[in-house]
Amino acid sequence: MNKSEARWAVFLVILMVLAYVVPYTLLTNVDAWYGSFLFWSIFGLVIIVANVFITIKWSD
Repeated sequence: MNKSEARWAVFLVILMVLAYVVPYTLLTNVDAWYGSFLFWSIFGLVIIVANVFITIKWSD
Protein backbone atom coordinates (compact mmCIF):
# COMPACT_ATOMS: atom_id res chain seq x y z
CA MET A 1 0.00 0.00 0.00
CA ASN A 2 1.49 3.31 -1.03
CA LYS A 3 1.14 6.63 0.78
CA SER A 4 -1.85 7.81 -1.26
CA GLU A 5 -3.79 4.60 -0.64
CA ALA A 6 -3.05 4.83 3.06
CA ARG A 7 -4.43 8.38 3.18
CA TRP A 8 -7.61 7.30 1.43
CA ALA A 9 -7.97 4.37 3.83
CA VAL A 10 -7.65 6.71 6.82
CA PHE A 11 -10.14 9.12 5.24
CA LEU A 12 -12.68 6.31 4.72
CA VAL A 13 -12.25 5.09 8.29
CA ILE A 14 -12.89 8.63 9.53
CA LEU A 15 -16.03 8.79 7.38
CA MET A 16 -17.26 5.48 8.78
CA VAL A 17 -16.76 6.72 12.33
CA LEU A 18 -18.58 9.96 11.51
CA ALA A 19 -21.47 8.01 9.99
CA TYR A 20 -21.98 6.38 13.36
CA VAL A 21 -21.07 9.20 15.74
CA VAL A 22 -22.89 12.18 14.20
CA PRO A 23 -26.44 10.74 14.11
CA TYR A 24 -26.20 9.31 17.62
CA THR A 25 -24.57 12.34 19.23
CA LEU A 26 -24.98 15.62 17.40
CA LEU A 27 -28.37 14.85 15.82
CA THR A 28 -29.91 13.12 18.84
CA ASN A 29 -31.97 16.12 19.91
CA VAL A 30 -32.95 17.23 16.40
CA ASP A 31 -36.62 16.30 16.04
CA ALA A 32 -37.08 17.68 12.54
CA TRP A 33 -36.62 15.32 9.61
CA TYR A 34 -34.39 17.76 7.74
CA GLY A 35 -31.59 17.42 10.29
CA SER A 36 -30.82 13.84 9.42
CA PHE A 37 -31.84 14.30 5.77
CA LEU A 38 -29.29 17.08 5.31
CA PHE A 39 -26.59 15.07 7.05
CA TRP A 40 -27.18 11.91 5.01
CA SER A 41 -27.46 13.86 1.75
CA ILE A 42 -24.12 15.58 2.29
CA PHE A 43 -22.55 12.40 3.63
CA GLY A 44 -23.72 10.47 0.57
CA LEU A 45 -22.23 13.07 -1.77
CA VAL A 46 -18.91 12.97 0.10
CA ILE A 47 -18.81 9.17 -0.20
CA ILE A 48 -19.59 9.32 -3.94
CA VAL A 49 -16.85 11.90 -4.55
CA ALA A 50 -14.37 9.91 -2.47
CA ASN A 51 -15.15 6.74 -4.43
CA VAL A 52 -14.65 8.57 -7.72
CA PHE A 53 -11.26 9.89 -6.62
CA ILE A 54 -10.22 6.49 -5.27
CA THR A 55 -11.15 4.58 -8.42
CA ILE A 56 -10.17 7.19 -11.03
CA LYS A 57 -6.62 5.82 -11.38
CA TRP A 58 -7.62 2.18 -11.60
CA SER A 59 -6.71 0.51 -14.85
CA ASP A 60 -7.16 -2.93 -16.35
